[in-house]
Amino acid sequence: MPDLNFNPQNDIPDLTGKTIFITGGTNGLGAQSAIHLSKHNAAHIYISGRNVQSAEKIINQIRASGSKTELTIIQCDLASLQSVKEAAEKFTSQTTRLDILMCNAGIMASPPGLTVDGYEVQFGTNHLGHTLLIRKFLPLLENTAKGGGDARIIILTSQGLLLHPSGGVGFDDLKTVQSHLFPGPWRRYGQSKLANLLYARELARRYPGILSVPVHPGVVATDLVGKQGFFDRALIYVTNAGKLLKPEEGAYNQCWAATAARGDVKSGKYYEPVGRQNEDRLDKTAKDDQLAGQLWDWTEKVLEKF
Repeated sequence: MPDLNFNPQNDIPDLTGKTIFITGGTNGLGAQSAIHLSKHNAAHIYISGRNVQSAEKIINQIRASGSKTELTIIQCDLASLQSVKEAAEKFTSQTTRLDILMCNAGIMASPPGLTVDGYEVQFGTNHLGHTLLIRKFLPLLENTAKGGGDARIIILTSQGLLLHPSGGVGFDDLKTVQSHLFPGPWRRYGQSKLANLLYARELARRYPGILSVPVHPGVVATDLVGKQGFFDRALIYVTNAGKLLKPEEGAYNQCWAATAARGDVKSGKYYEPVGRQNEDRLDKTAKDDQLAGQLWDWTEKVLEKF
């Protein structure tokens, strides 16, 4: 459970002048993050996702609250690298700065499948889609940092990363549905969330001027849980003693990481629950710098044509 002493209403500082981009901002934790952050005078929040109608509902809700933050929808399907490329180009054509990139969107324990580009669907969506967006946005983030701003990339990982397959990432068969893994949906999910963590660590090493922070939001009653089959849903509830967080609480950790005093947040460190470094929860694979470098190189090669 997170430290609910964190209160976004009181503990998020003034965000005047800041531009924020949230993936998966159309519902769940992304939408709740947009709602929390919009109450603190951010200049502009961009919400990306597949469902424009859902995004419009969140934007209308924020505007009805009296927030003066400018809000823009950027349609983006993380399972399509071309869609990500187009979304990134649309965003970078509209602004000259980016302060906070919140890589929030994701899928969990999905059935076997491939992305539009032919990669295992959870890895392709949770890792590749986000890394392409990050690569496209790094120049803006670097400019913000060089100009004296506080540039941050918040990447949602999960305790589920510990379900990763032996060796961490199956580089040789990522262009298959990886049907040999058991239990397949959860192993593939763990692999994708491990990749999120490793990539955040490598970002922190390669771009020290930008805070790169991997966080676990907790186990939250969002559609990611609600849309699971009966057995998986029951397992989630039983293993968490039926205590799932509300979506607005589940967004606390990423909002903390995005806005806490810079000296209180360590780049590349894993936070869970809210505001607490918890490297002890990670296994040796999650701390493997060589694997992080291998993932970086593999990802760069895949994305170079975009």
